[in-house]
Amino acid sequence: MKVGCIYGVGLGPGAQDLMSVRADRLIRQTRHIAYFRKKGRTGHARGIVEGMLGDAVELPMEYPVTTEIPFNDPRYKALLSGFYEDSVRQLCEIVEGGEDAVVLCEGDPFFYGSFMHLYTRLKGRVPVKVVPGITGMSAAWTATGQPVTWGDDVMTVAMGTLPEDNLIQKMADTDALVVMKIGRNLGKIRRALEEAGRTDEAWLIEYAAMDKERVMPFREAGDVAPYFSILLIHGNGRRP
Repeated sequence: MKVGCIYGVGLGPGAQDLMSVRADRLIRQTRHIAYFRKKGRTGHARGIVEGMLGDAVELPMEYPVTTEIPFNDPRYKALLSGFYEDSVRQLCEIVEGGEDAVVLCEGDPFFYGSFMHLYTRLKGRVPVKVVPGITGMSAAWTATGQPVTWGDDVMTVAMGTLPEDNLIQKMADTDALVVMKIGRNLGKIRRALEEAGRTDEAWLIEYAAMDKERVMPFREAGDVAPYFSILLIHGNGRRP
């Protein structure tokens, strides 16, 4: 009996023309298209592929919780674990019925994405392949018009959700820096930058590669940062 395949397809930072040729082909040719979204929302991944799906059968996977419960609350892990198990069951039914399914993934599927939690449950159970995509941070440093690393620079990627002391240490100990998940952590990140002495080097990029893209020195940032925001510090290492 023929078994299909599940494809985790990286969409890149948010523009259709920044997808890979492989991603474009799979999205247009695969009948079953799955994507994550918040309840009551279209979902950013689904928005990126608007006009590409034709008569595809859509499978929205709605998170049971996002920021309503702290991520270190046991209920958070339990709810999301059950959600991923349910999503895997639905995808396996499609594949075991002999058809392929594409899971749309913002950025790159293996870089802080929800698809990873499906992948670890699917691998070894059904065929699953991953199509890489351009990350949001790559689009962000491109938007600044400056190389992010030179020569022997070390680049650190940190989450704004880290404890403040941890952020300070990582900011102070690296050459180039990317901070993601800024949102409600903006105040903490601002304090950490000041303590590390790196505020004047920092840039804030909002909606990289999207229509609302904005690039500014971090000192000019307001008190609120949109969900699609990334902080950057460029390296200044060895060069000819």
